[in-house]
Amino acid sequence: MVSREQKRASFHEKLQVLRSVTHSHAGNKMSIIADAATYIKELTQKIAKLNQEIASAQHGKICQEPSPLVSVEVLEKGFLINVFMDKSSPGLLSTILEAFDELGLTVLEARASCAGSFRLEAVGEDEVVGVIDAHAVEQAVVQAIKNCPSN
Repeated sequence: MVSREQKRASFHEKLQVLRSVTHSHAGNKMSIIADAATYIKELTQKIAKLNQEIASAQHGKICQEPSPLVSVEVLEKGFLINVFMDKSSPGLLSTILEAFDELGLTVLEARASCAGSFRLEAVGEDEVVGVIDAHAVEQAVVQAIKNCPSN
């Protein structure tokens, strides 16, 4: 049988472990237990907050639209335009080509792939040389992608 002294020593040892885990500076057992209860509540709140942050981050990744990669390089008499997106959608190519038209760009040569992802490499010529800058072309392409009915 376990004596009363052994039970008391075991309880005291467990209380000291609880005191150390909860970073309590209390001296009596009731204060140590109260500090432990407060510590547990704080941990529960931290867990809830972290779970919310994780859920928010996962929701953000799911709802986030893939952003297109658009680069425009100025050539001697026009532009080299590269567009890449992780996903393709119907009408995307024609929407981008319409944006070129609205800018006054004539497409001289183009290569496009719409299988799975979307890729476009086009050489465009400015109808009025020097009027349009590369940044304006890039912005027009990005806006056309955003305005595409299936995006």
